Amino acid sequence: MKIEVWSDIACPWCYIGKHRLDTAISSFAHADEVEVVWRSYQLDPDAPRVTDKNLNQTLSEKHGISLAQAVAMNDKMRRMGAKEGLIYRFDVARYGSSFDAHRLIHFARTHGLQSAMQNRLFAAYFGEGKALGDHATLLALALDAGLPELEVRDVLASDAFADQVRADAEEARQLNVRGVPFVVIDRKYALPGAQPVEVIGDALRQAWSETHPLGDFTAAADADGYCEADACKLPS
Repeated sequence: MKIEVWSDIACPWCYIGKHRLDTAISSFAHADEVEVVWRSYQLDPDAPRVTDKNLNQTLSEKHGISLAQAVAMNDKMRRMGAKEGLIYRFDVARYGSSFDAHRLIHFARTHGLQSAMQNRLFAAYFGEGKALGDHATLLALALDAGLPELEVRDVLASDAFADQVRADAEEARQLNVRGVPFVVIDRKYALPGAQPVEVIGDALRQAWSETHPLGDFTAAADADGYCEADACKLPS
């Protein structure tokens, strides 16, 4: 079974979505036969590489709301993340481009470390105030994920995997992906948004039963887990 996930490190719902997907797969009877491929998607392709603005300030400016309103919106997200055991600190998370981080995620796949790279980037961005566009920071995070230093340096010093990042974005447009996370199972089922673990598990079993038929099965979908936060929508 092949699962493809379009996501952005800068998307708070994607962090929750990855955690839920990992949880669902860990309890799936055929987990050892599941391949997960992380696809690139940028919510803001025009973001500057590095800024000093935190995500509360960015949300306020982008949507023309007060800083207090932005803090309240992000605090709701923070509480939801806490229920999943994830740390969000929107007061220190720094707005900036995720393009080079996506290049590293593609590189990590060549070493079988995509998931580890994703997890390290999410935790660093949302919980530690690390800048996704800073190469020294990305190098340190890649080493934390277990990637070889010299190869990481070569990737960051070049445009390696840039074409793959752009190709993922183009394919997302062809698939009419309008928000992330967006999960595709065996190119048959699509799960938009950070679906509950139970819904993901049902979809995994449904997809598996179709290629390994053992009986009838019907998955129940629930829209409650769909992306709702403005931060997970395409910029207008």
